[in-house]
Amino acid sequence: MIEPDLPLIELHRHLDGNVRLATILDLGREHNLPLPAWDLDGLRPHVQVTDPRPGVMAFIAKFEWLTGVMVNYDACRRIAYENVEDAKREGMNYIELRFSPWFMAKAHALDPAGVTEAVVEGIQAGRRDFSMKVNLIGILSRTYGPATAAKELRALSSQREHIVALDLAGDEANFPGELFREHFRTARDNGWHVTVHAGESAGAESIWQAIHELGAERIGHALRAVDDPTLMDYMAEQRIGVESCLTSNVQTSCVPDYNSHPLRRFLEAGIPATLNSDDPGISGIDLHHEYEVSAPKAGLTQAHIRQAQANALETAFLTEGEKRSLRSQVSSSRLSPAAC
Repeated sequence: MIEPDLPLIELHRHLDGNVRLATILDLGREHNLPLPAWDLDGLRPHVQVTDPRPGVMAFIAKFEWLTGVMVNYDACRRIAYENVEDAKREGMNYIELRFSPWFMAKAHALDPAGVTEAVVEGIQAGRRDFSMKVNLIGILSRTYGPATAAKELRALSSQREHIVALDLAGDEANFPGELFREHFRTARDNGWHVTVHAGESAGAESIWQAIHELGAERIGHALRAVDDPTLMDYMAEQRIGVESCLTSNVQTSCVPDYNSHPLRRFLEAGIPATLNSDDPGISGIDLHHEYEVSAPKAGLTQAHIRQAQANALETAFLTEGEKRSLRSQVSSSRLSPAAC
């Protein structure tokens, strides 16, 4: 269960993977889009994963119905805004939302810089309306290759002061991290933090590369780290965070079942691993589900769960002052008369 005396934080959620079914229907009707169904129950099996998919790219194919409704900048702005509202409704104290402007722009030939601006505007409005602490992570979608990633990086850099970190996501097996060294050098020059999807569809060497060549401070998934004891020790010693996503890793068939997931091993090795929802709109879950349903299935005790929740605060892309403020916010809410 979620510990009430610690901040509830999510570090790995794709906002373009968290589009409400109702929003897909609304935008579909407004823009006369060819949706496969016109009610929530009919649409759900087309958008959400019901059985494990044969790999990451088969899972990503589900995004068709999410990005397909990103018809203009107003739609992108709305989706970003609703992501903040969702986080607030889930009781989070802080969330880092990530997005790929090229991925969002592609279906309707939008300008990725315009998408980036719209997402920033949606997040800012959500922060204001819901009094929610949010930071944005930009994604380079490796699936389109390094030349397109350079264009995507320029789009993200147009809003550099509104972005805290750069990520690399997509087809890890066919587009290894070494193709993107220069992109991440630019990111570090921008003053951004770095997190990289690695060790999900490739081996432990992909994680080493992300750390040493791209400058990764956190790793998304990192499943194959368990194949290399030296890497496990290094990540624990250097406090390299792992953004674990239990349900999506089962749904992508990157692990055969919850009990096989390495999150418990990460925590027991002293690696600052965390619990995250990844793409809730596709997985049909939220962060509470990961804490209350998926974590016990993966063999986590309450002590493990508490540690994962504490790790999220440690490895968040926040200043020490901001982390202290979050701790104080939680303490104050528990002591207030309304909380008693």
